[in-house]
Amino acid sequence: MKTHQVDTLHPPKKGEIVIYGYARVSTSDQETTLQIDALKRAGVEAFFQEKTSSIGARPELRRAIRTMRRGDVLVVWKLDRLARSLRDLLQILEKLRANGCAFRSLTEPVDTTSSIGEFMLQVLGAVAQLERSMIRERVIAGQVASILRGGRHGRPSSLSEEGAREAVSMYRAGKKKTEIAKQLEVGRWVVDRVICQSQNPNHRKYGPKRPVLGPLLCAAVK
Repeated sequence: MKTHQVDTLHPPKKGEIVIYGYARVSTSDQETTLQIDALKRAGVEAFFQEKTSSIGARPELRRAIRTMRRGDVLVVWKLDRLARSLRDLLQILEKLRANGCAFRSLTEPVDTTSSIGEFMLQVLGAVAQLERSMIRERVIAGQVASILRGGRHGRPSSLSEEGAREAVSMYRAGKKKTEIAKQLEVGRWVVDRVICQSQNPNHRKYGPKRPVLGPLLCAAVK
């Protein structure tokens, strides 16, 4: 996608705080005129704009963040012009904060130059944390339900159930583990794991390790 930077309206002097604007459209058929006009009315002095999808590299956004110095402000027309998701937005704002820069959206109440804007940013951060927690809980609940239905999780075994039974049978018949591994064309450690699990399913080394799912599984079967 074509990307380009608009020249500054007033070249900044050394040490002068600059208000930068960032505008983005998703396709080459669209124009950033509406965004640029709104940014100009808001007092933006220099612009970065590009035509690229939000899931793309966004080189002009990266250039804008590199260009900005402590005290500078980045302004956008809408938050969806800057970030692809809430998590992405918070990561971008954290980069700006780390550089001592501020951020403002013209159409949403996010303005880190004001106390209300800072509060809204904290609310967004809390919402993002809640969203991550809810997603994690849904994933864990799905895993627990799958295990209770007989599903398996983790890396699949190199041996099928039939192969595992065969390995145990050969071991009990007196064959050495190295011979069994060679005959079944698997690693020695695979045979060792299968045999240990047959002797003690809760072996501390080869038994199932579920520090998160374990308590939930126990609670589910009570």
